[in-house]
Amino acid sequence: MAVRTVDDKTEPLLSFDELRAQLRAVGEERYHHKHPFHLLMHEGKLSRGQLQAWALNRYYYQSIIPIKDSIILSRGTDPAFRRAWRKRVIDHDGDAASEGGIKRWLKLAEATGLQAEQVQAGTGILPATRFAVNEYLNIVRSRSLLEAVASSLTELFSRDLISLRMEKLRQHYPWLSGGLDYFQARLTQAPEDAKFATEYVYQHAQSRKEQELAIQALRDKCDILWAQLDALYFAYVEPAWPPPGAFRIQAINEEKQ
Repeated sequence: MAVRTVDDKTEPLLSFDELRAQLRAVGEERYHHKHPFHLLMHEGKLSRGQLQAWALNRYYYQSIIPIKDSIILSRGTDPAFRRAWRKRVIDHDGDAASEGGIKRWLKLAEATGLQAEQVQAGTGILPATRFAVNEYLNIVRSRSLLEAVASSLTELFSRDLISLRMEKLRQHYPWLSGGLDYFQARLTQAPEDAKFATEYVYQHAQSRKEQELAIQALRDKCDILWAQLDALYFAYVEPAWPPPGAFRIQAINEEKQ
């Protein structure tokens, strides 16, 4: 029996359940819950300085999320899509009724001992963090709207990691407990967003090839998250060689003594 490729027009579309299963399989294989840096975090083996480096660099990613979502929002021609998607911008930027995810992440960074002004300025962020995060913006700008939406679907698997992370941070780093509001909010926001995006991808992928493009966009997003942790691990765990101009754990600790 001949094996058909995704370019073969007779290739059947995946059902909703089949598509969702393949998207989840991407997460099981590639999501950053398995990265050594996160494993060390969950085992309580990171120092305060290493957690500071993580919070600082992750802030750059958090800060571009509403920019990413605004780009996607601007590309949507359907008012119903735009109404649904703009919720994401508010979730991170906040409004009169909510402080938003970016401010909540700053509270986490401050709980590690960093100054909010330093974090917002991006002082000491790793070059690889900037390259990886900026590539996410390139994806949502340059690929189809379908692929841009699909790239957000790491939210399909983030809730489990967030739950585990909150548990382990409270257990091993109790001094961070007052800065975990960001994760608490995402426990409800992420599943809601994932449901909408999964249904959108299923409804708007008109061919098996488009479904495969959506799945690949999710793989690429997972690679971006993984690359950020690769940079942190190399700079602050092993071999612990931060590049010129990057955050220095020892220097910060000495200032606090």
